[in-house]
Amino acid sequence: MLIECSNITKSFQGELLLKDITFKIEDHDKVAVIGVNGAGKTTILDILTDQQSYDSGDLFKSRDLTVGYLKQHHDLDNEKTVYESALDVFLPLIKIEDRMRELELQMQSDHSQTIMNEYDALTQQFQNQDGFSYPSRITGILKGLGFLEEEFQQKIKELSGGQKTRLCLARLLLEEPKLLILDEPTNHLDSYAISFLENYLKSYKNALIVVSHDRYFIDTISNKIIEIENGRSTIYNCHYEEYSIKKRTQRAIDLKHYINQQKEIKRIQESIDTLKSFNREKSIKRAESKEKQLAKIERIDKPENLPSAITVQFHPAVESGYDVLRVDDLSMRYDDIVFEHCCLDIKKGERVAIVGENGVGKTTLFKAIVGQLPITRGKIRFGSHVEMAYYDQEHESLDISKTIFKEISDTFPRMTNHEIRSTLAMFNFKGDDVFKDIAILSGGERGRVVLTEVLLKQANLLILDEPTNHLDIASKEVLEDALNSFEGTILFISHDRYFINKIATRVIEITKNGTHSYQGNYDTYITQKIPPVKNNEIPVITKNKQQQIIDKKTKNEIKKLERSIDQLENEIKDLKDQLNLDEIINDYIQYNQITDLIEEKEMILMEIMEKWEQLQV
Repeated sequence: MLIECSNITKSFQGELLLKDITFKIEDHDKVAVIGVNGAGKTTILDILTDQQSYDSGDLFKSRDLTVGYLKQHHDLDNEKTVYESALDVFLPLIKIEDRMRELELQMQSDHSQTIMNEYDALTQQFQNQDGFSYPSRITGILKGLGFLEEEFQQKIKELSGGQKTRLCLARLLLEEPKLLILDEPTNHLDSYAISFLENYLKSYKNALIVVSHDRYFIDTISNKIIEIENGRSTIYNCHYEEYSIKKRTQRAIDLKHYINQQKEIKRIQESIDTLKSFNREKSIKRAESKEKQLAKIERIDKPENLPSAITVQFHPAVESGYDVLRVDDLSMRYDDIVFEHCCLDIKKGERVAIVGENGVGKTTLFKAIVGQLPITRGKIRFGSHVEMAYYDQEHESLDISKTIFKEISDTFPRMTNHEIRSTLAMFNFKGDDVFKDIAILSGGERGRVVLTEVLLKQANLLILDEPTNHLDIASKEVLEDALNSFEGTILFISHDRYFINKIATRVIEITKNGTHSYQGNYDTYITQKIPPVKNNEIPVITKNKQQQIIDKKTKNEIKKLERSIDQLENEIKDLKDQLNLDEIINDYIQYNQITDLIEEKEMILMEIMEKWEQLQV
């Protein structure tokens, strides 16, 4: 165990932000900390790294723990070059190397045993710390994170903020601390650098804690989720995708428990008020007794990010023909060629993601399709009865002189006030939020207004340019649900790989010299682009040879473990089935007892599975 937090609390200006943060980080854990903006994720990281104090609770760290922390600001020596800054990580090794060179010179004239012994000891130490490879490690990691070789000698003071963040990340990866803590590490990284980082972290030999809004990144690199909600932590020993499914179910159950408890509190309070109204000594004593009963109830927090009831269905008003959009040999030119030989053939009902390097012209293509930019060569043709709605990531369609409510009501005058409020609530505009001026909205808030308009237009072709930019995870999930239930055709640009996986039925990659189409979502696109190792390339006999050397005692142990695994899995399944019973769902105390028991048995199952896997080698 590296770190253990127990009942950590933290207040700011009298407001309790963290109420009960409890979790353990063990060696080799890959942990993602998630929660809404303002939940306290970065505060927790600051507490773990002693950059902030906490009010109460216990924080234990192992004695030999080394921590590397990537924050959103950096502390670098501006006069050093990129390479020199990375080289600083290996100063202890460099000192050993310099001393070895000194001893080599001395040994030319002095053959004393003392010098020989020191040289042998330093050589062994240098080899043990992989000293001969550090120059290549520096080069590999700097290049992997997007630094060109000619940038290695650039002074840090000349770097952009994003380059400085990438350099800080490179230094941390080179340090290889026992616990690596990363706050939004994919910011300022292009797709190739993100892919490099994912592969590096998947095989990172030590523990990792990461905060990120990139759900694909989280799902790829983490095996444990710590969710921060209402100031409390909940542990999920799974990847993000499985957590997301579990969370949706749990959120619905938590809401039911909350509503049931609120009804009970209201019932008791009404009884107290009635008894007090009699104004008799006996009734007042009974009221006081009920007040004590009420005070003892442990209040359930209302679940955060509850999905709004969707009262408006986003059906196209008119059904398009089978052929929706055809782009033939399209070229776009400004001073230089943006792209050429671009071809698209979009059919009814498809959900097509457009991907490609930054600057290749994806947004330019969309602006040409919707008629905002002239084309240099080629043809763009729409099929019969195609009605289009365009989401512009710059949000230029909004009238900044209006409120949110006025913008929607003016654009869709037939909608009732209730329909407008219900639709805006889908994208988390609730209560008086709907009367905010568009001029003061953040980029994410403006994006949500435009998405609302796009979906309400009842078009049968949606053209969306980076629709998830600035959206929190809850809003992304709402959008994904809305688009997956949409009965028309969708053409979209996105850097959000998790979003592409959820939505796309086809991926088209655009390059300077043309387009390439791949059936399926982002994962299948990557698989088709970089084919996996073929089965016949894997040495099949390896497992058979390993199996032959397992002795009888080990085989018996494996069988014993497998019986335990089967029994535990059946017990967990039975307990989970109980959670679906109405009498359990409506009794939050019994429900929590069963979920605690499930978690306990799952932990035991994990330990047995690890033993079983070790015996397979």
